[in-house]
Amino acid sequence: MNITFTKILFIFLAITGATTLLINYTNIELGNIDYFNKHGVFFLVFLAFFPRVTLIFSAVLLRSVEFGGILWWAGFFFAPRVLVATLATIAYWNTNPILVTFAWLIAMGGESSEKIFIKRKMRPQKKYSDFQGTTIEAEYEVK
Repeated sequence: MNITFTKILFIFLAITGATTLLINYTNIELGNIDYFNKHGVFFLVFLAFFPRVTLIFSAVLLRSVEFGGILWWAGFFFAPRVLVATLATIAYWNTNPILVTFAWLIAMGGESSEKIFIKRKMRPQKKYSDFQGTTIEAEYEVK
């Protein structure tokens, strides 16, 4: 429990530092929109579990999420949870910093666990064939 709280605090402080630097030293203005005035809890849950479907549905059909650009599409295909966290930071940081922090926690944890899961599923297999034509599959690990 203590390690989890430390991770949450570290990510919160990192995001706070990054946004403070962006606001003070660039012309970036973060939004003052309250998340719960614009969206609901179901939208939040769907963004956490099904980010691609929710992003494309809400961006193209509902026009409730910012849409377009090469970086948006790169994020959509390669790291949708990071795209959601970035959009949340830009739009909701001033009004919902805790919500944005949890978006980044889900983004970092979700993307890394997704990649680990895929890497385990795509483990190479060796096939041995005897002289009678039957094939034997054996798993091995690359060290």
